[in-house]
Amino acid sequence: MKIINHSTLQTTKMEELIEKYHQIYKENLSSISNSIQGVSEIRKAALGDFLTKGFPEKKDERYKHTFIKNEFNNSYLFDLKDSSYKFSLDDVFHCDVPNLNTETISVINGKYAEQEKLTVHENGLIIGSLKEASIKYPEIFQKYFSKSINNNDVVSSLNTLLSIDGFFVYVPKNLIVEHPIQLINILSGKEDLSVSPRNLFIIEENSQVKLVVCDHTLSANKFLSNSVTEIFAEENAIFDFYNLQNQHNGASNISSVFIKQKKHSVVSAGLFTLHGGLVRNNVNVIMDDEHCENNLYGLYLTDRFQHIDNYVNIEHSKPNCRSNQLFKGILDDTATGAFNGRILVKQDAQNTVAFQRNNNILLTNDAKINTKPQLEIYADDVKCSHGATVGRLDENAMFYMRSRGISEKEARMLLMFGFAYEVIKEIKVDGIRERIDDMVAKRLRGELSRCSNCVINCC
Repeated sequence: MKIINHSTLQTTKMEELIEKYHQIYKENLSSISNSIQGVSEIRKAALGDFLTKGFPEKKDERYKHTFIKNEFNNSYLFDLKDSSYKFSLDDVFHCDVPNLNTETISVINGKYAEQEKLTVHENGLIIGSLKEASIKYPEIFQKYFSKSINNNDVVSSLNTLLSIDGFFVYVPKNLIVEHPIQLINILSGKEDLSVSPRNLFIIEENSQVKLVVCDHTLSANKFLSNSVTEIFAEENAIFDFYNLQNQHNGASNISSVFIKQKKHSVVSAGLFTLHGGLVRNNVNVIMDDEHCENNLYGLYLTDRFQHIDNYVNIEHSKPNCRSNQLFKGILDDTATGAFNGRILVKQDAQNTVAFQRNNNILLTNDAKINTKPQLEIYADDVKCSHGATVGRLDENAMFYMRSRGISEKEARMLLMFGFAYEVIKEIKVDGIRERIDDMVAKRLRGELSRCSNCVINCC
């Protein structure tokens, strides 16, 4: 397997950085073209978009607090060859979620890792490699692939250029999947590495499924992950999606999630950021039909020099829809963060109900958070509200607990956990809720300083 090393390309200007990635694309065009099938025109459009716009800079309001260009301006290896990893997940990773009965599959460095590339169940459920799905199920794949992405998102355009595989989940009509599906997304290698995983989740009419994505690192190298996940919830579909981000401090995780909903669909998504040097979550929701419901929850716990940035854009296009956002964060040491939440209510979206809230606790004078909840309303019959808070732990509550014999350390932990639990309790998978409950408690006590599920213990 040949890996392209671009460590000698030193880039300082936007034009040079664009050209660097253009060269990577051209040098690997043959391998890229042989990966995901039927997307040549989509890649061509993405290339034009990327070459025209380049990377977002600070004048872009969406990236004002995360200079994302710097993350791409490092020396990484790019493994874009059409090859699989010989890898036994059980040798290096174990899931210790109690009583969790899931179907577990894995992607390693953006490539599907299972021996069986696509599993088709008797009930019609399809799980496996996105590349393989593009070959064996072209009609389903082409109907949905890249149909939810906002053309203004240049980072996603770069993913479209360089993605070669990822997760594919298809839930056919009228199917209720009883057990959650667990997807393990792993970064591992002997060199610093950049990957572009691409995921496509389709939930057809009257179907229900719960899906958990766990992001982990298994070696101490630097990593850059620029992932895109597309979610399509058709009429009356119910989808619960949870992303557990637990990578080491040398990893930069840029995650873009695009959700498109049809009539009477309900999508609930939770983003739980426990670790990562830099984490940028882009969440874009389009409620493209009447009577849709969308619930977004986020919890981020950062310390040291970590940086977390959540950008949420919800678009109410049709009447009688409901959305709810709740993002909460606890920042320690010199950690920094940002929340930028936008709710757009279009003129035809009468009877919209939309709520948005972002609450933050800063544990030191050096921790910083920038928060900007926004409402943009063009309809006149709506019920919408937004709000944000930034503050310290409640001194009165601290005094109350201390006066009853609780130590200062334990009192602080109890207050922080109570603050975080408002998000945790929204998880609808019992095993996952118990596991995150435990991991958050350990994280707040300072006991969880690395990926706890990794048996290598790299950092």
